[in-house]
Amino acid sequence: MWTSVREPGATGDAQSDSLPSVPGTLPHFIQEPEDAYIVKSNPIKLRCRAAPALQIFFKCNGEWVHQNEHTSKEYKDLTTGLKVREVMINVSRQQVEDFHGPEDYWCLCVAWSHLGTSKSRKATVRIAYLRKNFEQDPQGKEVPIKGMIVLHCRPPEGVPVAEVEWLKNEELLSSLTDDNIDTRADHNLIINEARLSDSGNYTCLASNIVAKRRSATATVVVFVNGGWSLWTEWSSCNVPCGRGVQKRSRTCTNPAPLNGGAFCEGMSVQKITCNALCPIDGGWDEWSEWTVCSSQCERQRRRECNSPEPRHRGKMCEGNGDATDNCTDGLCTQNRKLLHDVKPQSMDGSNDVALYSGLGAGIIAVAILVVAVMLYRKNQSEYGVDVIDSSALTGGFQSFNFKTTRQGNPLLLNSSMQPDLTVGRTYSTPLCFQDTIDKELFDPLPDIKVKVQSSFMVSLGVAERAEFHAKAPPETFPRGLGRDCCSTVERRKKGPLTANGPFTSTKEQLRTTGMFGHPGGRLVVPNTGVSLLVPHGAVAEDLSWEMYMVINQGEASVQTEESCEILLGPEVTYGPPGLDLSSPVAMTIAHCAEVDAENWNIQLKRKTQDSKWEEVMSVEEESTSCYCLMDSTSCHLLLDQPGSYALVGEPLTQAAIKRLKLAVFGNMGTSSMDYSLRVYCVDDTPHAFQGVVATEKSRGGQLLEEPKMLPFRANTFSLQVSIQDVPQFLWSIKPFTTCQEFSFPQVWCSNQQPLHCAFSLERYSPATTQLSCKISVRQVKGHEQILQVYTAVAETEKESVPFFMQTDCTVTSQTGPKAFKIPLSIRQRICATFDTANAKGKDWQLLAQKLHLDRNLCYFAKQQSPSAVILSLWEARHQDTGDLDSLASALEEIGKIHSKSSPKSQDEPESDFSHIQPGSPASLSATGKLTNHETEDSAPEDTG
Repeated sequence: MWTSVREPGATGDAQSDSLPSVPGTLPHFIQEPEDAYIVKSNPIKLRCRAAPALQIFFKCNGEWVHQNEHTSKEYKDLTTGLKVREVMINVSRQQVEDFHGPEDYWCLCVAWSHLGTSKSRKATVRIAYLRKNFEQDPQGKEVPIKGMIVLHCRPPEGVPVAEVEWLKNEELLSSLTDDNIDTRADHNLIINEARLSDSGNYTCLASNIVAKRRSATATVVVFVNGGWSLWTEWSSCNVPCGRGVQKRSRTCTNPAPLNGGAFCEGMSVQKITCNALCPIDGGWDEWSEWTVCSSQCERQRRRECNSPEPRHRGKMCEGNGDATDNCTDGLCTQNRKLLHDVKPQSMDGSNDVALYSGLGAGIIAVAILVVAVMLYRKNQSEYGVDVIDSSALTGGFQSFNFKTTRQGNPLLLNSSMQPDLTVGRTYSTPLCFQDTIDKELFDPLPDIKVKVQSSFMVSLGVAERAEFHAKAPPETFPRGLGRDCCSTVERRKKGPLTANGPFTSTKEQLRTTGMFGHPGGRLVVPNTGVSLLVPHGAVAEDLSWEMYMVINQGEASVQTEESCEILLGPEVTYGPPGLDLSSPVAMTIAHCAEVDAENWNIQLKRKTQDSKWEEVMSVEEESTSCYCLMDSTSCHLLLDQPGSYALVGEPLTQAAIKRLKLAVFGNMGTSSMDYSLRVYCVDDTPHAFQGVVATEKSRGGQLLEEPKMLPFRANTFSLQVSIQDVPQFLWSIKPFTTCQEFSFPQVWCSNQQPLHCAFSLERYSPATTQLSCKISVRQVKGHEQILQVYTAVAETEKESVPFFMQTDCTVTSQTGPKAFKIPLSIRQRICATFDTANAKGKDWQLLAQKLHLDRNLCYFAKQQSPSAVILSLWEARHQDTGDLDSLASALEEIGKIHSKSSPKSQDEPESDFSHIQPGSPASLSATGKLTNHETEDSAPEDTG
């Protein structure tokens, strides 16, 4: 029971004698006061116990504590029998705060016995607290596997000193259970050898009796640099005969790059040429001499299958190697008599039968020949002329160069002339910046909807078209193809073919320029499928460049005689030569190939200073010098060096296809009774077709049918153009031009230069005001297209409803934000998010994968900002549509993947892209904001 005690010298000492004591002994402290901390406003209690003791009093900061503030009790120790006195006092926060001494607030006990006094140790009383901010937060790191990780942490100031623990992904780390982890006394965390499992979010946790504090989270990413696997074995030659290709590959999986690790450097695919031995069929040698006639009236002879012997899976000789013949040369006997003496009448009879049989066979052969000649002439009379090679005629296919204007409408040679042509809708390339006015450039097709096969036409008895067959080259592909291509080039170097009309060759260049600064922009050659994108930030802030882009209008300089490479698009030059940019430009060039890696070897070439062409890369291989993305109709390039570039292709098999654009134009001839039809075959690129348009504009031609596409195969067979279903009693056609043929090398190696043929028709009467016919363009053993012609041929100008329209493209450059589809703020936030490696895999490689640009990743890895280069390539690829849905969908999908892989806690920020919905550009720019939430401790600083 606690009782009040008095100060020394007070009355009432008789109470102290109620318990026995040991005389002659100084007080001994059984419990001394201990250091204490005041938490918030809660007072602390100090205790003392001593035996034997008559009185115990506290002295704090050198002054006695008043008797009324003491609480004491006495009891007898059952073990020793001594009287034990225990005293307790309370110390409040206010008492400690009011003390201003040179040292901390302290208290001690003084105990009395009969022989004297004893003093206890000093106990300090301090106010406990823990500051809010860490003196040093741990910092995130990217560490290679097996590297050392050191995370520094200095906890907040506090009394008592805070103890430090480490959390990984909200779980406590202990060096006792993992020898690879060392938690030092200086509060730092050391991981001796980083493992993939060590990637995560690390937090330093400081705590004392007042509170706990969490540091900022440090993200540790343990990455793995990619390594090449072993090369596979070389594949078999991809052709059964002749020159082909062998491949071998390796993958970046030994190990695969993880967590933003570097991609493997070098190529993943190697190609070499191979020559598969062609089968050689066997051939018979000469017959041996007949043997002597045997007694059985027979003689034999032999021949060997060795001229040549069958090799390399070749066929054996057909027929027999042995021959037997009857003989009656007087040496043969039958029943011991000479054969010529036996039954001579039967021998004479057999000779007569052989004579008559021979005469009959001769007569039948002559009759068959006569019938064949008559059928052949009848068949040709239906066409009116034999099928011939028109390369020797003025009406055949011809190659020519064309001239274009540089001012005004790029589709017209003379902008002041009244438009009278049309361009097919097949080319709706918006590779230009549209003005606000759409102009009708050409005289439209007549809107007459009468069937060609009218009853009158049927009564004319127009014959069905015949089939034309060209003789195949004697050698097999691709050797014959290569020789044909080379011979065509040689002919062109000696001199161009005679043009069928006023076509002139010119070296004039198609050129466009623009001034570009730090905001970047876009440069376009109108109506050519060629453009150049300069990314934002590629030009330094204090600089500006006058950049240009030129299309070569002359003969293709990239063609070589040693190979069968052909030009798939225009030769394009951009500059100036000393251009210095911090990121690559994106160039788009239209091409005419049906892209297939098994059938084409497509390469990007660049012109050197000595005007020679060198290979930059193959589109199927990986390269760190440039990037090439092949779409169905365009090639998108990422380039660092200005210069002249060309896309060339070499067919690997006969299945390789080059697209041709077919168009038919017509106009009245010099005489009012004449009408001329001109059929053009040109590589299927906007640039090549615009040359045809400009040429026909100068001639006053009219487009008679919407242009069509013809797949032209590399099978070495020629191209035939024929006119069919011409009313024979209304129109006559110029002799020897009904069917015209163009050799395979001239079509295949046209290299963006137009080819054309002409049909000259004459009407019998001025009353004939309409022309209806069909133009058949077909490749032998290949595809065919039909161009339907139905037009009025009146001399007066026609007034008809517009059918073909073409947007007038005159703006060639744009700078600043209006030149890009992605708003600058969104672009910067995307780059800031994906350029930083993330332990959860949300980096630029995932962005490239979702945008279907995950090939040749080693090129992006070399860039300062891989995400910015990926977005520039996306801009170039989608410049026609301007649709941001695909980008928004990709970002939304990344956000969903991120949210699934790491479920959000209450204080975890929302995924950056999970709330972006596909929609209009406005919705992307309005809602696609990247947010960076910080979780703040809302409680005020707790000082205890």
